[in-house]
Amino acid sequence: MEQLSFDIDEAGNAKAKPISVKELNLYVKDLLDRDDFLNNVYVKGEISNYKRHYTGHLYFTLKDKDAAVKCVMFKSYTSTLDFEPEDGMQVVILGTCGVYERDGVYQIYVKAISQDGLGNLYKEFEKLKEELAKKGLFDEENKKPIPLLPKSIGVVTSSTGSVIKDIINVTTRRFPKVNIKLFPAQVQGSGAADTICEGIKYFNKEKNVDVIIVARGGGSLEDLWPFNEEKTAYAIYESELPVISAVGHETDFTIADFVADLRAPTPSAAGELAVPELDEVLWKIENFKRRLKTALVKETSNFRVKLDSLMQSKPFSNPLSMLETRILRLEGLNKHIENNVKLGIKNKKIKLVEKIATLDGLSPLKILSRGYSMVLDENDNIVKSKKTLKKDDKIKITMHDGDVEAKVL
Repeated sequence: MEQLSFDIDEAGNAKAKPISVKELNLYVKDLLDRDDFLNNVYVKGEISNYKRHYTGHLYFTLKDKDAAVKCVMFKSYTSTLDFEPEDGMQVVILGTCGVYERDGVYQIYVKAISQDGLGNLYKEFEKLKEELAKKGLFDEENKKPIPLLPKSIGVVTSSTGSVIKDIINVTTRRFPKVNIKLFPAQVQGSGAADTICEGIKYFNKEKNVDVIIVARGGGSLEDLWPFNEEKTAYAIYESELPVISAVGHETDFTIADFVADLRAPTPSAAGELAVPELDEVLWKIENFKRRLKTALVKETSNFRVKLDSLMQSKPFSNPLSMLETRILRLEGLNKHIENNVKLGIKNKKIKLVEKIATLDGLSPLKILSRGYSMVLDENDNIVKSKKTLKKDDKIKITMHDGDVEAKVL
């Protein structure tokens, strides 16, 4: 690239000529290209946002707890890989630092990648994640709701550092009256998982908080490993109190995040999720009060209209009219019943007379009155044939006006 040129003004002062953005980027690119150290630089970090392009090129970000840099590995170099890069892997890369002049983006053009001893740790993370998912530790139906207005919040984190300060600042700013109880836990290194579990169990035993926040700042996969251990997962899962996980940065995911009842992208966000904004709560209360008052006024008005309508109705304006109407109706029904009863008795009498006449016509005495008589033997049995009698049998002849005894000759 040509050297920067200058104009000389009338006073003899040098004044640089303005250059284009492209010229600036090319100038920076030229500086990087001429730096021997940056042409073959070894950098270690954690892979994130990994993507294999359909062209075969690899794109990813290499990060640590303090910074990140974009990386690209062209297809011509990928044949040297003996593993598939994944998000979360700790690697060492060999590459050249350069500038993509179109966008002015500084990035590393990767020539080789090797695992930095944590590749197996990431595989262990994926294996445990799959096992716990099959056991149902991540199921949504097991998630406990976060209380709307917690009086007290338990925080399991380090007593030093910015995490607890951030949580206190955010929660007290949003809801000043909330009480925060800290369980100082080791959040990195050997034995950290035990102290995290101890903190969760402590709050569950004491029952002195409404929700628990398990938190720590960002870091590498190795730094965050206490939150990926099985004992930590079960301590969160078995907690009777709801647990909010706030581990690392927004792009960091741990086993604790999947088991917890709620995941916060950062510790500060956990404070925002744990308590509502006091002003917002007060506004909602006032809004509910206004809506309730409006509803009561409207309902009272409706009842007043209904009451006025009822007061103007006949039962209220002339209650005796309804009673008189009912009395008249009752008398009419009574008359109707009385007439029906009389008519029924009359019909029954007629039928009775007809039956009596029929029976009278069939009476033996009626037949005898017409000149007939009836012959009975000694046992008062009717003699139906002369063959049943013999000489000297005593018989009785019944006529309409009396009996006569006789003897068969």
